[in-house]
Amino acid sequence: MIRRSSTTNPAVAACPEVVEHVVLCDVPWEGYEAILEAFGDRRLRHSYDDGMLEIMSPLKRHDRNKTLLARLLEMAAFELDIDMQGIGSTTLRKEARRKGLEPDECYYVAHEADVRFEEEYDPKRDPPPDLAIEVEVSHSEVGRMEIYAGLGVPEVWRLKDGKLTYYRLSREEKYVKTSRSKSFPLLTPEVLEHFLKRRYEVRENQLLREFVDWLREAKR
Repeated sequence: MIRRSSTTNPAVAACPEVVEHVVLCDVPWEGYEAILEAFGDRRLRHSYDDGMLEIMSPLKRHDRNKTLLARLLEMAAFELDIDMQGIGSTTLRKEARRKGLEPDECYYVAHEADVRFEEEYDPKRDPPPDLAIEVEVSHSEVGRMEIYAGLGVPEVWRLKDGKLTYYRLSREEKYVKTSRSKSFPLLTPEVLEHFLKRRYEVRENQLLREFVDWLREAKR
């Protein structure tokens, strides 16, 4: 079964509908893997949870938010001398749990040394990333947080409507809200929200310079 969500540009009556995302039901694991291979490196997000597969094309406002948050995080890692390896939107999957997705951004921090020289992600060999960034600007019919939990990602930062929330995975494989990041305890949600809002007021380079100044003062 296929369900589609789409939008039509009212300014161009003759323009066909632009599909934002497609949901496929009863997709076997082998079908999910075949779809991933068929799409290759096309810029799409796949969310797979026990037979349900959502394929979504990211919007600019989604990518702008996740990219800026990633830039702040990576600048913090550099300034605070925290070893980190970013693997972007690499497809994470676990056949035994029948779950998989492409995170908006994800990073190895505690396990950076374990994957430092690995060129490819191998779910049978590599631990899950220590931290994932999840930005929501449109409704998803597949619960991505449940997928992250099934994949065993210890920490997820979720940005929605300008509000940043940190989640930490419990022993019961449930995410619970937390006020502090295990990977970056100096960076509270309130601090990052402040700098994310600054993008509407100043150039991004100025925003980053202000963030670096704040980091250097905060770490003294």
